[in-house]
Amino acid sequence: MRHDEYVRYDGLGLAKLIQNGEVTATEVLQAAIARRNAVNPAINAVVESWDEQARAAAEGLSGPFGGVPFLIKDMDGHLAGHRCTYSSRSLEDWIPQRSSELFVRFEKAGLNIFGKTNCPEFGIMGVSEPELRGPARNPWNLQRTPGGSSGGSAAAIAAGIVPLAHGGDGGGSLRIPASNCGIFGLKTSRGLVPLGPDEGEGWDGLVVRLLMSRSVRDTAAALDAVRGADPGAPYAAPDGPKSYLTAASRKPRKLRIGYSTRSLFGASMHPDAVEAVDKAASLLSELGHEVVEFDLPIRATEGAKAYLTIVAANVAKEVDWTEEMTGRKADARNFERSTWFLNQVGRTLSAAEMSAAKAWGVEMGRRFGDLFGPEFDVHLTATVATPPVKIGELAPSKVEQAALSVLQRVGPGPVLRKTLDDLAADSLAATPQTQIYNLTGQPAASVPMHVTRDGLPVGVQLAAAFGDDAVLLQLAAQIEAAQPWVDLLPTSGAL
Repeated sequence: MRHDEYVRYDGLGLAKLIQNGEVTATEVLQAAIARRNAVNPAINAVVESWDEQARAAAEGLSGPFGGVPFLIKDMDGHLAGHRCTYSSRSLEDWIPQRSSELFVRFEKAGLNIFGKTNCPEFGIMGVSEPELRGPARNPWNLQRTPGGSSGGSAAAIAAGIVPLAHGGDGGGSLRIPASNCGIFGLKTSRGLVPLGPDEGEGWDGLVVRLLMSRSVRDTAAALDAVRGADPGAPYAAPDGPKSYLTAASRKPRKLRIGYSTRSLFGASMHPDAVEAVDKAASLLSELGHEVVEFDLPIRATEGAKAYLTIVAANVAKEVDWTEEMTGRKADARNFERSTWFLNQVGRTLSAAEMSAAKAWGVEMGRRFGDLFGPEFDVHLTATVATPPVKIGELAPSKVEQAALSVLQRVGPGPVLRKTLDDLAADSLAATPQTQIYNLTGQPAASVPMHVTRDGLPVGVQLAAAFGDDAVLLQLAAQIEAAQPWVDLLPTSGAL
């Protein structure tokens, strides 16, 4: 199967070819492997491969995606018998002994997992530039980031290696790379997709997991295949429709859509981000929806600090977890400076501060419950505040690295608490739009909308009330039909 034939189809399209006997699952897998071999040296998206195991499994796979090649992120779940590093030197040789329920369900759906994708250490950053493996690069422009933390998966999709790939979202880690790579990314409602058996919740409820894709219908079908809480889950989302795929195929009712061109947790928006929102608002109006300007009532500094408080506390917990998994004492030399710094910050926080941070998200969820439905059905913003930044642009400067080294030696203290306040003010400047919906637990999706004059994609974010994932899928599918994005992907260009 040639690459130009392979990339004409999404995951369900490839599965249908296999089911009809027009091509074998082995041939489809070989097309994915060949594409990976051709482009991965340039984009560094795939960091682990097990081709022979995938070849052996290919012809025996069934389900809605029977035989479709698939990549999983090197965190946000464990696959038994395969190394899982979280892009950290501390876990460089760790091999989990049991699989996450999500991966079990992916395999039951017929997805043929043949490798792992690049990500930042512990998924902390909005770019994928780990010291362990080097940066993943954006297929649209190799000097730009695909975003993070699911950047390797997004780059692999945009480059035509796979039509869909796994990721997780604790603060935008599906939506940011989806925007940066011109693909579709859905963060589901909290509790809709399983996190167990090794986790009850990720980052105290911020994290959800699923995948990104080239088509809305692939995401809907995948959600059908993996939905539902696993035993022992601390919470579960509403049941939703019988089939998200069927729901996504239906035209949405006339929706009232609020939109805003303002930054949610930051100070400013790039003109291309504003243009993307304006384009989307015009398109949605043309499609028959009522579109009104509405700025969400968010206290930006408070929200950013609440988010970073929860992240820092959980990074400290994850550092302790590496000791449990490996039997080795955590050592600063085995972590990136920024990770170790957040670990130290997390250890300075009190239980009261952590409780207040979680309460802020709950309060906003309640307030949004009075807006989503009574005031509007969907809210529209840009997914990111700026087009994809250059590789290294958001990395700590030499001065900042020196300061972090000093902090490593000094240890916890008032300076760390002050630095958290400073981080809350500016660390989310490029990616301030996504974290609010991790805090409230609502579904939100990034939909391709705009390409800059420099040839870089910028998506828009659609958010709905808790449990209204089907509404987002319907609306995204309507946008996809009106303004197809798949032919814009750089799958046949210079790569």
